[in-house]
Amino acid sequence: MKKFLPALLASALSMGTLNADAKKIHTIGDSTMANYDESATVTRGWCQYLQQFLDGIEVNNRGKSGASSKSFYKEAAFWTSVKKQMEPGDYVLIQFAHNDEKNGGMDGDEVKAYYQSIGENAKAEATDYRGTHPSTTYKDYLRKYVEETREAGCTPILVGSICRMYFSNGTIRRNGRHDLGDNFSKLTSTGVVEKQSVPESDNSMDYVYQMKEVATELNVPFVDLTTGTADLYLSYGDKDCHDILGDGDGSTHLSATGAALIARKFVSMCKEQGLLAEYAHLTSDLGVTPAEGDLGQAYIGQALTKEFMVTGFDLAPASGNVTVTATDGITLSADGSEWASTLKLPYDGGTLIQRFNVRATLAEEGTLTGTVSIQAGEKRADIPVTATAINLSGSTEASVYWRLEKDDSYVAQGPLTVIPESHHGMYVQRYANPNANTVWPEGTGFDASRKTQRNLIIGDVWPDGEIDEVSTRYIEFGVTAMPNTTFNIDEIGYYMCGAGGGWMCVKVYYSTEDDFSNPVNIYEKKKMPANTMLDGKVNPVIKLDAGKSLRLRFYPWLDRTANGKTFCLSDVKIHGYVTSAGESSITDVIAGTEVTGSTFYTLQGMQVANPAKGSLYITRTTYSDGSVKTSKQLF
Repeated sequence: MKKFLPALLASALSMGTLNADAKKIHTIGDSTMANYDESATVTRGWCQYLQQFLDGIEVNNRGKSGASSKSFYKEAAFWTSVKKQMEPGDYVLIQFAHNDEKNGGMDGDEVKAYYQSIGENAKAEATDYRGTHPSTTYKDYLRKYVEETREAGCTPILVGSICRMYFSNGTIRRNGRHDLGDNFSKLTSTGVVEKQSVPESDNSMDYVYQMKEVATELNVPFVDLTTGTADLYLSYGDKDCHDILGDGDGSTHLSATGAALIARKFVSMCKEQGLLAEYAHLTSDLGVTPAEGDLGQAYIGQALTKEFMVTGFDLAPASGNVTVTATDGITLSADGSEWASTLKLPYDGGTLIQRFNVRATLAEEGTLTGTVSIQAGEKRADIPVTATAINLSGSTEASVYWRLEKDDSYVAQGPLTVIPESHHGMYVQRYANPNANTVWPEGTGFDASRKTQRNLIIGDVWPDGEIDEVSTRYIEFGVTAMPNTTFNIDEIGYYMCGAGGGWMCVKVYYSTEDDFSNPVNIYEKKKMPANTMLDGKVNPVIKLDAGKSLRLRFYPWLDRTANGKTFCLSDVKIHGYVTSAGESSITDVIAGTEVTGSTFYTLQGMQVANPAKGSLYITRTTYSDGSVKTSKQLF
């Protein structure tokens, strides 16, 4: 047995189970683990492909961009929501460090408190609370995850964060391995002292070393993926590591190839240590993620597209092509531009790690079914594919539109309730044209004179060192489905840009959860071209039942420190069709019941206390038998 198997057994025995009934592996961590929308970015998280190398257990990937051990724990949308999904016998993989390194290794809350104590409120506001100190608060939060995972009857596994691709003299630098010992900041009684260092034998600023200490202290399995990825990166070398394994933007995030290789390496390392061995799927067979192709739902006339990752190892011959074929109604593409029913994927060295796209265009109502087959010599994998078309004829059109040219007012159409625009960690600086040379997308009819909402970070100075979103800094819009209705959303649209230089970055998400858990990433752009409005229109299929809300959030950041640079936003729109559940006439009442209350809404979704005579309203009426009726009524 390998050295960490006793720790796993001790953990399992402490819960009275050997995880024989394990159903899921919940993964919590940062952007290097997270799921990404293939239509929004080339970046991938390694846990997106973890399922491909495991059989008999489901992966619930809850990695979150920008998360630190502290923010994932403290913000309700994350750890609290994961715990609701956990069942006794499950596993929880815990990987944090990248965003814990904010503030040069100082704890953000402690730094904020210091600046507030001396009246430096601007500096306090600019301090990133997510940062933890590796020897103190970082370890405290790891202990919380371990203890609460065990309380839920689940097994925690601590995972060393993947390296950054920081090469130097044939190795990965200390900070690339999450050891800040060469250059860190320190909070003293007289203030912050920067550019501190300790010898390499001093592990006080080494997040991975401190995680190992928690693993030993609490008898928790530990997988040193930090060393595992360092070895992988060094085997490629600096250039190929960045070109092949990285996403092309910096030295932290992964391409699909890098993410898949790291997912496989993680499972291999677990198996060597006796962890998750019964679930490991590391054969030379063709592997495909996802294993089944449910493309989802779309409205008639729309196309549904989904990305698949195929891997193969020890293929014979060592070089050649893998053939992918699709049945009628389904087309394939390697680059997302040219589509056909057959595709050739080249490979070399007996190893295939390749992405391809599957598309179905829905011409009529109903479900399209088909198969995508992958063939490499004698090895074959078949993927069942389904796509469903929805017909919304007869529904009521509804939308909300924020022009954002002079204020944050909106125009709403149809039966829905609007969640007004709100700012968090940001404010509206002014309404103005981004620049006299501003370029708008073709077809808008707008020119450089058109004003937009210009948004700025509180404190006006964008901090240095941000490579990803900040979860507490965003702009939000939203809509709620009215009682006894369903709002079928088919379009989310907006224009945006950065003003004052091409450094502005943004991620855009929506969520149908009130706490914004399980967000869906629909747009991502690093270093937006200055003063060039980008079109973020997407056509999702989102069903909001009565009382449910969709929240749309923009998370901007700058890739360097700067003063006064603004994030420009314009023409935000949410559109769809409303269907009524059980709509009936106001007179359609069961005999013997009485009206106990009525609520009135305009056709734009705004509640009113006193309906105006001669106007049409949506009326929600409650009866003494508990039934509720929704109808249109002319007063």
